[in-house]
Amino acid sequence: MLNEERRQKIEQFLSRNKRLRVRSLANQLGTSEVTIRKDLEVLERRGVLTRVHGGAIVNHSTVTDIALTEKERIHAKQKQRIAQKAAEMISEGEVIILDSGSTTLQIARQIKFYQNLTIITNAVNIASELAASEMEIILTGGILREKSFSLVGPIAEESIRNFTADKLFLGVDGIHFEHGLTTPNVLEAKINQLMVKAAAEVILVADSSKFGRRSLGFIADISTLNKVITDKEIHPNDIARLENLGITVYAI
Repeated sequence: MLNEERRQKIEQFLSRNKRLRVRSLANQLGTSEVTIRKDLEVLERRGVLTRVHGGAIVNHSTVTDIALTEKERIHAKQKQRIAQKAAEMISEGEVIILDSGSTTLQIARQIKFYQNLTIITNAVNIASELAASEMEIILTGGILREKSFSLVGPIAEESIRNFTADKLFLGVDGIHFEHGLTTPNVLEAKINQLMVKAAAEVILVADSSKFGRRSLGFIADISTLNKVITDKEIHPNDIARLENLGITVYAI
């Protein structure tokens, strides 16, 4: 089993049990306790968990701001499936907002051969990905955040205020039923708030590890969402709570 596959398994176990033991993980995953401790160190740096004596507990505190290049490697297969489903929801002639992030970058890769679309984004890497396409690409101005390749600040905010869109595909770092949708960077959260206001339909694209987590910058209440595209590991209770809010859930 590859390192990232094993760490994804640990995250899945943690989402169900909230507390894990090193010895139990080593037995379940067929590896050494030393290897498991190293995995827990990596996951703690990512803000997924907090290490305690003999194991780890789920981290419901602030999620740290991880570089996009590292995020792309986390849950990569799930993000590709989520992006494929998102691409199926895009129709000819629509105006689409793509938030910055690793999952929305995957969406851009899925739709790069589409035609007759207008894409609004604050992500320079997404704009670059689509630069050779036959779509109309609108890139906001703003201050570049190197970690996320996104543009933020007053110029980006004013740009978003001038647009309306059919759909927003929004990626977040935390999805919490009490604390809402969050992201580690406050300036990024402000851009996301304006994107939500600009779109007729808000579609969350996020793997199941984001549920139960929260971060510094508040974007919106979960009830703001119209649809959620996530992976099959989402807990049934989370699906039920989303559907009770009138949100359509796709567990891919």
